Amino acid sequence: MIEVKDLTKNYGDLAAVQGISFNVEQGQVIGFLGPNGAGKSTTMRILTGFFPASAGTATIDGFEVHQHPMEVKRRVGYLPERVPLYEEMTVKAFLTFVANSKHLKRNAIKGEIERVLDRCGLEPMVSRTIGHLSKGYRQRVGLAQAILGAPPVLILDEPTSGLDPKQIIEIRQMIKSFAGDHTVLISTHILPEVSMVCDHVIIINKGKVVTRDSMENLTAKGGTSLEDAFMAALAKDGGAA
Repeated sequence: MIEVKDLTKNYGDLAAVQGISFNVEQGQVIGFLGPNGAGKSTTMRILTGFFPASAGTATIDGFEVHQHPMEVKRRVGYLPERVPLYEEMTVKAFLTFVANSKHLKRNAIKGEIERVLDRCGLEPMVSRTIGHLSKGYRQRVGLAQAILGAPPVLILDEPTSGLDPKQIIEIRQMIKSFAGDHTVLISTHILPEVSMVCDHVIIINKGKVVTRDSMENLTAKGGTSLEDAFMAALAKDGGAA
């Protein structure tokens, strides 16, 4: 569903991403794990067409990101780390705006909005102005707009950043429920995020992939915890960035 080959992104003399390659199979929930500055968000932005790679290719559902940008956008729901919401709109008005932007069929928009409101627990907030919502409910609106139209791929960048413990648990449970209906790639530097939500993990450091394995394999090697596996991968690559 997602195929990345030799992907590189340079900012002048700085190589933020250095020839990384990985695949994500249909229906998987993959944790894209690494310390701050490892290249996670840069990779996400390339996959969603936010900006081009310097070299290499990224393919989603058979379409190369920069050769077929509109086809890719139809297949990807994106939740950036800082969710762009129109705070003066109500939840329903915003989701209607997003549905029209995604060119959903007019006769399907009402039902689709009702579906995502229910899936994201937003029914009590449907008429509330977004600017008056808590951080947790804003994040739910961000997830709702990402799954509008049922895109096969979800790309979520630090989805629980800034939330309180209760909100974190709720958002994690919601993301886990997306498995099967969507292929999910989650960028995070929070280890519990991966262990509680994902079935596979990709560990990236200094712009390079240093480990790609299932959660089961990572934690089954001699009783190794995810924390130990993460630190071992970073140490093998020369330490955290």
